[in-house]
Amino acid sequence: MPWTKLQVEREEPTFDENEGQDVRKLSYGEALREALDQALARDGRVYAMGQGVDDPGGMFGSTLDLHKKYGGHRVFDMPLNEEGTVGMAIGSAMAGMRPVSIHNRPDFLLMAMDQIVNHASKWSYMFAGQVPIPLVIRACIGRGWGSGAQHSQALQSLFFHVPGLRIVMPTSPYDAKGLLITSIADNNPVLFFEQRWLYKHTGYVPEEVYSIPFGQAVIKRQGTDVTIVAVSHMVTEALRAAEKLATKGIDVEIIDPRTLKPLDELTILNSIKKTGRLLVADLCWKTGGFSAEVITRVTQKAFSSLKQAPQRVTFPDIPTPSGYVLENAFYPGVEDIVMAVESMMAQEI
Repeated sequence: MPWTKLQVEREEPTFDENEGQDVRKLSYGEALREALDQALARDGRVYAMGQGVDDPGGMFGSTLDLHKKYGGHRVFDMPLNEEGTVGMAIGSAMAGMRPVSIHNRPDFLLMAMDQIVNHASKWSYMFAGQVPIPLVIRACIGRGWGSGAQHSQALQSLFFHVPGLRIVMPTSPYDAKGLLITSIADNNPVLFFEQRWLYKHTGYVPEEVYSIPFGQAVIKRQGTDVTIVAVSHMVTEALRAAEKLATKGIDVEIIDPRTLKPLDELTILNSIKKTGRLLVADLCWKTGGFSAEVITRVTQKAFSSLKQAPQRVTFPDIPTPSGYVLENAFYPGVEDIVMAVESMMAQEI
């Protein structure tokens, strides 16, 4: 079936686990693997490459044994040469292939910055749309085992600044599969960031092929007091924070943008008109980050609806530390969100 005929799903269905439905569940990594498996089966132009995609771990399970199913010419390992790897992917995309370039960490994408920023993002524009670049670059971000300043950075805001790139950050296994299929089908370069801690999560994932459109946020929780725009793993932290806040009579609305670029402004603005308060939670540095962009757009387009200044929960502006104790202090989570919301509710303009 052509990519243009993909089934489109907007929102993940919800189920009452107490009613005992027989719901098919996959882990985050299994959902990514199924999406890539179906894309490889569906289109002979799709191929996947990257460091460790054919090893026994299969990139945290997301490419497990696909090289056995499709052969080493379509799923294969690459040497430690990110610039060469991405350059090859760009060239093959220009020639009609649909590459998925997989990187263990976004830190390594800095080695391919020239290819991503000066080539992948610009060729289609420079040639008036006649040269599409159907390229997906996957990278797994976030804390792990004390990986430190050069191996656990969240760099989504860095690439968010560059025109011509799509930025995708799914939270649930359902969204991970649907958005990866959409990314592979898209004719533009897509940076697909996966948060390492999300690999522990499971959720409902349909077996059939389905696509989730870019630029459509999902409201994870309805609320009336504060709007929380949360990205990736911070969505799960925000949902846990919402339970604590509800015991104190504070009702928060949680929006998962799913794609940073394009961004679903309308859903965010409509929520602000209802709550009058905005908190952005993103595992990225504070200065010049995605959170600042969301706040700017809200203050420009919904200023009259705000009851007070927007707030954000992000990394402090220091390099990512190593070690369990320092990581716990560095990475924000549930309690940081709770404190920020309580502070907002305690004051008015």
